Amino acid sequence: MHPNPVYHTADETQNLAYARERGFGVLAVAANGAPLLSHVPFVLSGDGRTLDLHLVRSNPIARALKASMQARIAVSGPDSYISPDWYGIPDQVPTWNYVAVHLTGTIEQRPQGELRDLLDRQSALFEARLEPKAPWVTTKMDKDALDRMMQMIVPCRMTIASVDGTWKLSQNKSDDARRRAADHVDGYGQGSEIRLLAALMRGA
Repeated sequence: MHPNPVYHTADETQNLAYARERGFGVLAVAANGAPLLSHVPFVLSGDGRTLDLHLVRSNPIARALKASMQARIAVSGPDSYISPDWYGIPDQVPTWNYVAVHLTGTIEQRPQGELRDLLDRQSALFEARLEPKAPWVTTKMDKDALDRMMQMIVPCRMTIASVDGTWKLSQNKSDDARRRAADHVDGYGQGSEIRLLAALMRGA
C-alpha cells in the first residue's frame, strides 16, 4: 500500500463495500520461500468480519492449510499510467493511479459439508448481476456430476482483522490539475475500468 496518508482517506465501510462489489482478489499466505498466491472469487459477510472462498484441492495454499494461517487478500480496482504532461503544470513526474483494498486476517479450511452452501451463495451473488438472465443454480447440474466436481475443491473462511485501502487518484495535485489528468485518462484508455478511474479522480 502507498505510504502517503493523502491516499488513505477512505474509511473501513467504503473499503469493505469496494471489496464486496469486486468479489475477486489475490489471496496470499506466507510459506517457506516465496509467498503462496492464488486468484480467488469470494463472498464477504454483511458485517465485513469474514469472507468465504473455495480452493482447488491441489492448490498449494489448500495443501498448506493444515491449521489456520495468516493471510491477506489484495483486491485491485481500476488503474492507469498517468503522464506528467496531463496535469498542465511544470516539473511533474510519471506515476500510476489505482485503487486497492487489502483484507488481512487468518484463513482456515472449513468442513466439506459447508461447500454446497458456499457455492450456492457465490453463484447467487454473481448471477444476480446478470439480470434479467435467469440465474444459474447448482440444481441445474446432474447430482453425480456436481458431487464429483465438489470433491475437487475445499471451502475456506478468512476472519478479517484489519482493512486498508489505497485510493491513489492524484489527490496531491490541485483540483484543476487532477481533473485535467482525469480527462486525459478518459481519452487515453478504453473500457469501463478506465472510465471508472477517471470518474474517481474527478470526485477525489
